[in-house]
Amino acid sequence: MKNWLLLHYQLPAQPSASRVYIWRKLKRLAAILLNDSVWVLPDTSWTAEQFQWLVAEIHERKGEAFLWRSDPILGVQEEVLVKQFVEQVDREYKELLKKMNRKKPDLAELSRLYQQVVAADYFHSALGREVREKLLSLRGEKG
Repeated sequence: MKNWLLLHYQLPAQPSASRVYIWRKLKRLAAILLNDSVWVLPDTSWTAEQFQWLVAEIHERKGEAFLWRSDPILGVQEEVLVKQFVEQVDREYKELLKKMNRKKPDLAELSRLYQQVVAADYFHSALGREVREKLLSLRGEKG
C-alpha cells in the first residue's frame, strides 16, 4: 500500500483570483479532488514539497490549509485512487498521440507537453510508455 498526501484548504471569497490561482496549481500537480473538499496526491518527496509550498501560498493569501499524510486501511479505496490518477494522465497521453499523428508535428512542443504529463504520471501509465516510444521514433525520423 502507498501513503497519500491530503490537502484541505479554504480561501477568502475575495479576491477570487486567489482561488483560481490555487486551483490551477492543484490541477498542474494533477491532484485529485475527493468529496469536493480534500485534494490528494501520492506521497513522494516531490509532491510533499509541492503541497508544502502551496500551503505557504494559501497562508500568504489569508487562507487556512491543512496537510496530512495518510495510508488507506482498505486497499479498495487505494485502487480507486490509483485508477483515477492513471485515467487522468491517459487522457493527456491520448491528446499527445493525436498531435503526434499530424502531418508535421511540432516536436519541441510535443516534448514540452510530454514532460508536463510525465510529471503527473505518478503510477507510470502503460500508455505513457507508448507515447514515449512514439515520440522517440518521431525524433529519430527528424534527426
